[in-house]
Amino acid sequence: MTPRGSSGIAASGGTGVTLPMIMAITLTGIMGNVLLTPVLPDIVHDFGEPLGRAGLLMAATTAPGILLAPVIGVMADRYGRRSVVVPCLALFGVSGGLAAWASSYDALLVLRFLQGIGSAGLINLAIVLIGDTWSGKERARMIGRNAAALTIAIVVLPPFGGWLGQAWGWRATFAPYWVGALVALMLWVRLPAPTRGTGSFRDHLRAAVPALRTRAVAGPVVLGAVAFMLIFGVFLTVVPLYLDRSFDLEAGARGMVLAVPGVSSTVTALNLARLRSRFRTSTLLTGAFALFAAAFLLMGSIRSLVALSLGALLYGAGEGIAIGTLQDAVSEAAPAASRGAIVAVWVGVARLGQTIGPMGAAAGVDGPGVTPTMVVAGTLAALLAVGAKWATGEGKLAPAVNS
Repeated sequence: MTPRGSSGIAASGGTGVTLPMIMAITLTGIMGNVLLTPVLPDIVHDFGEPLGRAGLLMAATTAPGILLAPVIGVMADRYGRRSVVVPCLALFGVSGGLAAWASSYDALLVLRFLQGIGSAGLINLAIVLIGDTWSGKERARMIGRNAAALTIAIVVLPPFGGWLGQAWGWRATFAPYWVGALVALMLWVRLPAPTRGTGSFRDHLRAAVPALRTRAVAGPVVLGAVAFMLIFGVFLTVVPLYLDRSFDLEAGARGMVLAVPGVSSTVTALNLARLRSRFRTSTLLTGAFALFAAAFLLMGSIRSLVALSLGALLYGAGEGIAIGTLQDAVSEAAPAASRGAIVAVWVGVARLGQTIGPMGAAAGVDGPGVTPTMVVAGTLAALLAVGAKWATGEGKLAPAVNS
């Protein structure tokens, strides 16, 4: 490992930061939506809402990050990582836990929106801390391990959320969010005291602009937005509604199906450093979006649980490659002093995809139906597979990480 404690960044500088601490931030952040996906149909049914409004429940936690993630990133560069990530975790945990007592669908949406304000600074700051602490191939390895923890959570959390909902009702699925407050307390004690950066908030924001104009950053930012639109819109919103409407599965069974991609995505995420040392960023992203296209077209064209499960495995492999590759590419291209802001811009634009995806996909299911929605998603993924090389502007560049 190559710690960079003398970097002078307005952060922990890497000293005392461990991968388990970073994983705790990531795992808390990923709980926001994946824990609830199996009980989405139950929530909208209980409040008498149409299925088309299920997407709002997902979007409520992602919408705040569209604007707030970049702001939080600049604040982390200016005031230090601990000063930002701890309040984010506390707000996420408290508002998410209180959502269990929501008396109406609108009240639930408000609490989910507050939870989204907290989550706006979690995933991005976890990646920033990795970038602060490790470099080169070791950074790719740590990002891969962090992504693997994320995908393992995607295996465990949907069945767990489905089990809670089936055993005690959908309100019980909000109880685990209190973990966010506990993680906030742990990190306040364990993370090094923050060191403030020099210059004003505006100076830090301006310093990030030149890197954001390069294709090495702008390409992964745009591709990340569409990737998360597909992940949150198609798999995490359409599939549970599809399982409820077409297969009449209860919450527990829906959670088991939604966990299937975690197997293949964990395998690919754990091998991210090896893949990054052998293939260019554009090559990996072409493969990831091709897997998305094959998965969505298969799941939408054949109405059977076997086809759905096979498609879910293909989707998971693409997810494991896409998320880790995009995160590592942005972290690598970002100057150390602006890493918080640049990674946060990536997350903010990804949040836009996470917000648009569920609302558009749920409306598609409620209108044209599952098959047309899946076909559109598969076609979009195929176009991205073709355009990945152009988007990253790599041409014949060497692999992103040296072996």
